[in-house]
Amino acid sequence: VRRALMRVGRQTFFRAFSTAQELHVVEEVIRAATLLAQKRVGALIVFEREAALDEFIEEGTRLDATVSKELLYAIFIPSYENPMHDGAVIVRNYRVLQAGAFLPLSANPKLDRALGTRHRAAIGITEETDAVVVVVSEERGAISLCFGGNIVPALDAGSLRKALLGLFTPRPRGKKGARSSILPVAPDRPSAPSSSTPPEAAAG
Repeated sequence: VRRALMRVGRQTFFRAFSTAQELHVVEEVIRAATLLAQKRVGALIVFEREAALDEFIEEGTRLDATVSKELLYAIFIPSYENPMHDGAVIVRNYRVLQAGAFLPLSANPKLDRALGTRHRAAIGITEETDAVVVVVSEERGAISLCFGGNIVPALDAGSLRKALLGLFTPRPRGKKGARSSILPVAPDRPSAPSSSTPPEAAAG
C-alpha cells in the first residue's frame, strides 16, 4: 500500500486544485465513501479525466446532478426499486453525469482472486482509460482507490484524501508549475453509439 501511495505522488492525473468547487467535489466523494463503508454499502465512483468513457461503459441513468454526499449515498442504497445502485457513478465536469453505469471487468490473471466483481470493474476501467475510481466494498466495509490498473486497498478518509490530492495535483515542470482545473477536462459529449458487444456488467 505504501509503495502504491508513493507512486500516486509521481503521477499527473488531474490538474491542480484551483477552486473551491473542485475541492468540494472531492470532499463530497470522500464523505460519501466513508459513510457507505461504515454502512457496508458497496459503491463505485468514477472520475472521468482526459479519456472519454462513453465507448468503454454501458450507459446507466443520466442525472447531470450536483455531487453531494447525500446523492451518492442515496444512489448506492440497494433496493429492487433503485436500479442505479447496481453499477457505477460517473463524475464529469464537477457533476454526477450518470449512475448505474456498467464497466468492463479486468481480465488480468495476476489479480488477487479474492477481489470481487466491483473491484475488477474498477481496475478494468482504469486499465482501459485514465479514469480514477473510488471503490467501497460491501463485504469488508473498506475503501479502495484504483488508477492505472493499480488498486490501493483499505484507505480511511485521511489516506483517501492524501491519495486523491497526490493524483490530482501535478508536479511542477521546471520553474513554472502548471495550474488549471481538475475535473472539467473532458468536455460534455454525446454518448458513443452502443457496441454490438456490451462490456461486462459491474455488480456487487
